Amino acid sequence: MTSTSPSQSTPANRGVAFQDALQVAAGIAAYSPSSHNCQPWGVGWATGAAARHSAAALLAETAEQNGADYGATQDEVEYLVLALDHERQLTALASHRVEMLVSCGAYGEILLRALAAQGWRADRVHFVAPTPAAHGPKDDDPGRIFGGRWPSAWVPLCVVRLSPAHTPSSDLAELRDTVRARHTNRGPYRPGRIDPAVLAGLSTSRSALSLFRAAPGDSEVTVRHVVADAERAAVAGLVSRHGGRDFSHRAAWRETHSFIRRDDADAESSGDGFTLGQLFGPLSWPRRFGMRIALAPATMRILRHVGYHRILARQLAAMVRRSPAAVALCLDDEAPGAGSVVRGGAVLADYWLGATRAGLVLHPVSVILQHDDVRAELEQRLGLSGRAFFVSRLGRAVTEFPPSRRLTASRVQRLV
Repeated sequence: MTSTSPSQSTPANRGVAFQDALQVAAGIAAYSPSSHNCQPWGVGWATGAAARHSAAALLAETAEQNGADYGATQDEVEYLVLALDHERQLTALASHRVEMLVSCGAYGEILLRALAAQGWRADRVHFVAPTPAAHGPKDDDPGRIFGGRWPSAWVPLCVVRLSPAHTPSSDLAELRDTVRARHTNRGPYRPGRIDPAVLAGLSTSRSALSLFRAAPGDSEVTVRHVVADAERAAVAGLVSRHGGRDFSHRAAWRETHSFIRRDDADAESSGDGFTLGQLFGPLSWPRRFGMRIALAPATMRILRHVGYHRILARQLAAMVRRSPAAVALCLDDEAPGAGSVVRGGAVLADYWLGATRAGLVLHPVSVILQHDDVRAELEQRLGLSGRAFFVSRLGRAVTEFPPSRRLTASRVQRLV
């Protein structure tokens, strides 16, 4: 894979101001949520003639279909390509495909917000949905579309056009602080109920800046808060009965465990994953040592025979039951396309930032979405329509959890 990054090799005559804005935006978007903190995204900045031509052609096709007018001239615009990095994605379960696209959508949303806050507005998007050719070279191969500098492990998800705006869209410092404050909190939550007005605001809020807003005919996202005791108990019951699958599924747990870092230094070096402290909160040295042994894949293979995975599931279920609320995000299409799922990730980013501003924290409970039978039961019990793609505990934190480490911008960006 090419290692070229905007900071290493930027054409002297191309978008110097944009380069600076992109570096700042990438530093903020690096703190976007992703499963296991795997950060499966990539961003290509189209600076080469072939890549810019291809990006413009794809966006022109979308504009023509929508009857839109470009406005800005070709010399004023910049193009970014959001991608899924196969080398960083989770693959142990088929459902991880959806989780990876959601993660990429959340990253893309925060990246575009940070650019807009610096005066670079995204005004066009084209979702890429390649169809492999049956024989011979693929006409839609990313290397053919965006040129030879396109990383072979990246699959393009969408092309975005950005134009200079007269004024920044929002306060960059406020956005940076909110994004940095947003992280998963797996500890207990305060028992008091959450103000219904706050929940109502989170259910309906959608950023007017988001380029990933669903167009007419696209799958919409529904936000459903679970606050009634009986409904929370139903969700907790599913977690108790099925939450052990992640621990007992050999390939899934091996993949999960590969993201557990030995200590802060190991996490800092890798730039991804999480430490035991980020999973369980502050731990004494003996307990940290014991947890490291207990969670090792070889140990888990033995302990599952005595029901250890069920004990862990019941512990998580108890936390779900004691939380004041849970939240489910659903796409109204039961079989959404990649573009709809990416948009769903953008809505998730919008929701999580809004929750952070309201003083709330989240702890995703992904295990009840990772198996179709369990997900279907969840949707039936809560009366959800379409496909649930995110479920989480929601509340006010008792204990602060440290943020996890992030990859540098140069590891997720390329010039193409």
